[in-house]
Amino acid sequence: MACEVAPARMVAEATDPGGAPASPGAWLQIRGLTKLFAGELALDSADLDVELGRVHGLVGANGAGKSTLIRCLAGVTVPNRGSITIAGQELHKGSPQASERAGLAFIHQELNLIPHFSALQNMLLGAPKKTRFGLIDWRRSGVAARAAAERVGIRFPLETRVADLSVAERWLVMIGKALTRDASMIAMDEPTASLSGPESEQLFAIIRDLAGQGVAILYVSHRLEEVLDLCDRITVLRDGRIAAEADRGSIDKKGLVHAIIGHDVRPVRDTDRFAADRSAAPVFSVRGLSWKDRVRDVSLDLYRGEVLALGGLVGAGRTELAHLAAGVARPDGGHLELHGRPLRLSSEAAAVAAGIALVPEERRSQGLMLQQSVGFNINVATLDRILSVPGLPFVSGRKGRQQADRLIGELGIKTPSAAAKIGGLSGGNQQKALIARWLPAGLKLLILDEPSRGVDVGAREEIHAAIRALARSGVGVLVISSDVEELVLLADRVLVMREGRITGELTGAGITEAAIIELSYHDMQDAAGPARGGETA
Repeated sequence: MACEVAPARMVAEATDPGGAPASPGAWLQIRGLTKLFAGELALDSADLDVELGRVHGLVGANGAGKSTLIRCLAGVTVPNRGSITIAGQELHKGSPQASERAGLAFIHQELNLIPHFSALQNMLLGAPKKTRFGLIDWRRSGVAARAAAERVGIRFPLETRVADLSVAERWLVMIGKALTRDASMIAMDEPTASLSGPESEQLFAIIRDLAGQGVAILYVSHRLEEVLDLCDRITVLRDGRIAAEADRGSIDKKGLVHAIIGHDVRPVRDTDRFAADRSAAPVFSVRGLSWKDRVRDVSLDLYRGEVLALGGLVGAGRTELAHLAAGVARPDGGHLELHGRPLRLSSEAAAVAAGIALVPEERRSQGLMLQQSVGFNINVATLDRILSVPGLPFVSGRKGRQQADRLIGELGIKTPSAAAKIGGLSGGNQQKALIARWLPAGLKLLILDEPSRGVDVGAREEIHAAIRALARSGVGVLVISSDVEELVLLADRVLVMREGRITGELTGAGITEAAIIELSYHDMQDAAGPARGGETA
């Protein structure tokens, strides 16, 4: 039977239906939650308590069971065993409507908003509305939405189309939508993945304020620093089981990483970095490249064997530079060279034909066909290699399976089979499948935009290993990352951009978080001077 839950200010006395002891103020209790997919355990007897008025972090590797647990709470997935109790009443399983009535709201990384609808229309989507003369009375219907908007600090007019809002503003719309429905718990999946530093801080302030008002926040993120800083309690999932639980201040980042992957991350030594032979010809060169004041007179060389990374703040021009190199956009000035030959790209298809591939930042919307199989997504760029008869437009299923299975094995992609839908894979395995797509394609230059976005620390290590192996094999590798730690862990050389220009170069022991951050804020008038920790910009 679906439960109707009292508002957040009315905290029911926790009662445990069996299993682990309940937290004194637990509002939501999960006991023995178990879910199998095709005989594989996605959740294995998971227990979890969430209290009103607290921020509860949920972390774990991709495929650890976080998404399955959230889907069970949302009523989208029916568990095989276990119970979910809210305010002392058991939640009816497999009913999204029962979950919403119980006061649960869910904000996913891919925000479910209708772009051509206004913020107000999106906030009221699916909610009962007041009518007048048979038409929706938006003024009367929107009273609760406007109160929620004020509660989360929305400053833009609610009549603004969602398509005209920033990502941060769209997050505020989603939070306001949840509060319009009087949600007592809001689950947030990777809320800061697309936000700048100031936007993230604004969101953190809103989360703390909501918790102060008695709302429970279930916070899912791979950014461990913000989890440690923001969350009152942290639960770690590993292989479908609860691997660790900790209150604020009782665990540090190293301990959290160990709980997530079961071992410590190997630190990067300077001897692990590859020093390219600059006397040899570059694999890829950019000379005086400019585009719409977003890329300004950029020059760089990428050498064989090295991982060259672009650092800098959001909006520094790194993605625009990648798009120019991949044929997505055409430059206003300057030119490109590949293996010493001029490169004139009229389209993305021309770039692919030249041996250049881009793994985009938004892999789900820009890189993957989520309803297609893993094998299809891997093979789609090299269909000419798996034809039944060369020259005839018929694909060989056998050759396709062989190629996909080989690449799945090489990159360690965790999937039931090549025939499984790629939309069901974890973010890290989806990213590895995107990289695998280009390996048989005569690749000369691979550009990766935010390669570990939404990826756990364990999968990040595997992706980094694959990237290094590609570079060492002779493929040119250009990486863009807003994660300063990733730049330190992965790059052999770092170029930092600001306002469309390169402000400095870092190599060897000079690749540090402090140096990257300093160059990210480097004044333009100093850009011609020596770059700290490296060579002249």
